[in-house]
Amino acid sequence: MTDRIGLRGLRAVGHHGVYEQERVEGQPFVVDVELDVDTRPAAASDDVADTVHYGELAERVVAAVRGEPVKLLETLAARIADICLSYPLVHRVEVTVHKPQAPITVAFDDVAVTVVRARA
Repeated sequence: MTDRIGLRGLRAVGHHGVYEQERVEGQPFVVDVELDVDTRPAAASDDVADTVHYGELAERVVAAVRGEPVKLLETLAARIADICLSYPLVHRVEVTVHKPQAPITVAFDDVAVTVVRARA
């Protein structure tokens, strides 16, 4: 049995995209992360050491968005999923990367890619 820890709406400017202009100028990205974690040990101990410190994770996710540029949202989402799975308590993660200012020529609300990864 697992519980969920969610971080929604993490925002940062990154330089990701297929087009040169995106990579030079940068644009905002929004990330949602859902972690499957057994929170029973933390609930029993009331100690942050027994769970995933979501403040630290949020900083790492934002650093990934601000970090080395990639062309595809799929690549960025997979990179963030790997960060989440580096926490031993995380069994499975779902990462959604939103690109609200994607260079699309028609009206739209959002562009997003979601990846799901689990510990082998």
